[in-house]
Amino acid sequence: MTSFAFKQFKIDQNHAAMKVSTDGIMFGAWVSLRGTKRVLDIGAGTGLLSLMVKQRVPSLAVSAIEIDDLAIKDARHNFEQSPWSDIKLYHQAVQGFENGKKFDLIISNPPYFQDSLKGNNTQRNTARHTDSLSFSELIEAFLRLSSETARLAIILPYDGAQVFIEQAQCQGLYLVRQCEVNTTPSKPVSRLMFELSKYAEPLKTESLCIYDMSNQYSELYTKLCRDFYLKM
Repeated sequence: MTSFAFKQFKIDQNHAAMKVSTDGIMFGAWVSLRGTKRVLDIGAGTGLLSLMVKQRVPSLAVSAIEIDDLAIKDARHNFEQSPWSDIKLYHQAVQGFENGKKFDLIISNPPYFQDSLKGNNTQRNTARHTDSLSFSELIEAFLRLSSETARLAIILPYDGAQVFIEQAQCQGLYLVRQCEVNTTPSKPVSRLMFELSKYAEPLKTESLCIYDMSNQYSELYTKLCRDFYLKM
């Protein structure tokens, strides 16, 4: 059994194509939950992001949606075995998802490969390529399912993030918060965590380096993620 133990929950990942990653952990710790009551996790995978935000604010009403038949098994098991079994899990595509109440935060670690060569693993292709969920479809889902004061929080490779932000701005959304991430001090920015809003605000820009010069977790990364890692 493949699993990843955190301080307050465990992720079993026997079926999902995309396993627990540094991207997911730092994003789940970074996303702002201020003023949030209802969260939707699009493309939940193993359920990592849903469980992280629930740990941070247990009173949140969290819903998770996942299209993949195998990943849904991991997410369901992980939710049931966690302290927060009230997370609602939906097995369907977000393009046809409807909910009676609007969400004030939508989070996603979405597919990001566009027009690139695919491998032989269909499940992994679905998780990594935008065929099943394009950037425009994700933006449309946010506009349709969110409240007027809601935010959309995303993590993407840096170049893909610029494309996503440009498309979102064309749909009337505003970039209000971003964090540039590099793996080590000597490497360029490789990831962007960012939040979009329906209303303009002064942009808050941050930066995060995962490892220091000694190849140990940096002070900033440790401060961000220490509530989750079992040995940190």
